[in-house]
Formats: sequence, C-alpha cells, structure tokens
Amino acid sequence: MTARNRYKTYVENGFYHCYNRGVEKRDIFLDQKDYTVFLSYLKFYLSPPINPRGPSPRLSPAQQLSNHNQTIKLIAYCLMPNHFHIMVQQHTYDTINYFMRSLATKYVRYFNTKHNRIGPLFQGTYKAAHITNEYQFTYLTKYIHRNPLSLPAYKESPRRELHTYQYSSYPNYLGQFSQSWITKDDILTYFSNTNPNLSYQNFVEDSEPDDITIIKDYTIDLI
Repeated sequence: MTARNRYKTYVENGFYHCYNRGVEKRDIFLDQKDYTVFLSYLKFYLSPPINPRGPSPRLSPAQQLSNHNQTIKLIAYCLMPNHFHIMVQQHTYDTINYFMRSLATKYVRYFNTKHNRIGPLFQGTYKAAHITNEYQFTYLTKYIHRNPLSLPAYKESPRRELHTYQYSSYPNYLGQFSQSWITKDDILTYFSNTNPNLSYQNFVEDSEPDDITIIKDYTIDLI
C-alpha cells in the first residue's frame, strides 16, 4: 500500500478524504449492528450536544465522547465490509486528527468486546487526502457513493439500484431520508433539482468514465 496519504497536511477549513481498512484486509463490520454502532458514533460526534451544560459528571473522562459539531462537517460516507470512506471539512487546524482517532478508538473497543477479540482492528492509522480543487471535491463523492457496486450482490444483479445500499450517505442526497449530521448542500449546488440529466443522481449513476479512474489513483483503492 502506498504511504502517500499517511503523511497528512492539515489546513483550516480544508476538505479531506479519510479512509481505513481492516488489518490484513479483514472485515470490520460483521453484521448490521456493527454498521449501526459506527454510524451512531458519527451521529453523536457530529450532532449538537444533547447536554448543553457539558459532559456528564457521572462519566469518567475515558467514557466521554468528544463533540465535534462546531469543528467537523461530514460531507459523505460509505461503510463497506472491510473498509470505510469519509469526506469531511475541518474548521480548525488538526481537529480531524482528534476526530478520526477518537472515532476509531471507540469503535475498536466496541468491536473487540462484542466479538471477543483483542488487538488492532484497523490497518494502522487512518489515511487522509487533502482535497485541493473542485474537480476532486465533486468527483470524490461520486467515487465514495459508487463503492457498493464492487459488492457481489450488485455485480450479480445489474438491475439492483445503488440507492438501496443502507450504509452510505447517498440516500441523503436523493432525499430518501435525512441525517441531520450530513452536509450535502455544498455538493448539490453543483447540480440541478429540475433537470434529470443534470441531477446528482445522474452524475453518480452514470457509467464510470476515465475521471473516476483518476480519482481512484489520486486516493487509493482499498478493495
């Protein structure tokens, strides 16, 4: 695996593609509850604090979940059996580092307890690619949202629709449901709400052109 995105450049208000996979390419989500728990941590970290008075005095610091609602904006995500993709914007320098590390630590603790295992779950520290232009900004979401097409269920059933995948932010973009901790307007402003040919759905589900190959080369193919 290339090391180009292991050395991270952090900038204020920067957009990043963050990703990681299971150690030895093992699955990191074994059942529906695993996916749900990971998403519940994302929701907790990125939603406004439930307790406006601050952390609960009944929990130790190790049990507290830091809130990043004011410092991290989640643009897109996709959870796959052995890896995940997250596209975020950080508002302050280096916040993304604390966010990703705490998210991974919390999930690994849950996963190891539930599945009665010990040791690392992820293949090292998360990787991050800094998004530097509009081309990467829009096409990266297409790459992230098209990830489920590599799964056997989608390869074996060409008529299966991409928006049926449960563990992706793509249905948010199509208005099928709304997760308030997802910020989609930054991407949707590039597309039409009235012309199907210029819609975000058409953009994502159109046959994969060479520019997606470029985006893959820019990041990394984790499958």
